[in-house]
Amino acid sequence: MELPLILINFKCFFSGKKALNLAKICDQVSKNYKVNIAIAPQFTDIASIAKSVKIPVFAQHLDAVEKGAFTGHVSAEALKEAGAKGVIINHSEKKLPIEEIEKCVAIAKKHKLITVCCTDSLEEGKKIAKLKPDFIAYEDPVLIGTGKAISRVKPDSVKEFVEVLRDLEPKVKVLCGAGISRGEDVAKALELGTVGVLVASSVVKAKNPKKILTEFLNFIRKK
Repeated sequence: MELPLILINFKCFFSGKKALNLAKICDQVSKNYKVNIAIAPQFTDIASIAKSVKIPVFAQHLDAVEKGAFTGHVSAEALKEAGAKGVIINHSEKKLPIEEIEKCVAIAKKHKLITVCCTDSLEEGKKIAKLKPDFIAYEDPVLIGTGKAISRVKPDSVKEFVEVLRDLEPKVKVLCGAGISRGEDVAKALELGTVGVLVASSVVKAKNPKKILTEFLNFIRKK
């Protein structure tokens, strides 16, 4: 996957036509600025959006199951067939024990899905890094949705996280998230050693999502 990366989590803010419209905006901005944007819509929108855009579509969650009697679960095979390129695992709003994270990463890899594992601490991050996901997203749940960017409020924590994980598992790439709402926040995240950001509210709640995305990408291009 091309870097740097902006991964936009739609959460449950948009569905159907509204989700598709936002996806198309993200797709167009990514194309215009030649910076990689990926999106994570709700499960029910993955297939229709994946057919309509060229940017990578991620799932917001994955259950550690294969085929079988698992009512209400979401399998990696189903996500792959729907058109997903990757999956978010262990978001702060969908926490999992480390044993489940391990199973999810293994199943996702089996089905060739890019893995983005979230964590809210260095200690958990080190455990997850040993599982060798593609990305680890470091987020402070207290800052999520506040507009107070982790890259500016806790720069030392982000820098330490990047350095420790780089020494532990050099191939695991680090994103950061929580409160990222301005171009300066994205630029600071990259300056601290991350390869991109995981965002939600600043884009999905924006009156003009194209404007905020353009600001993000302009600052990336300045780096």
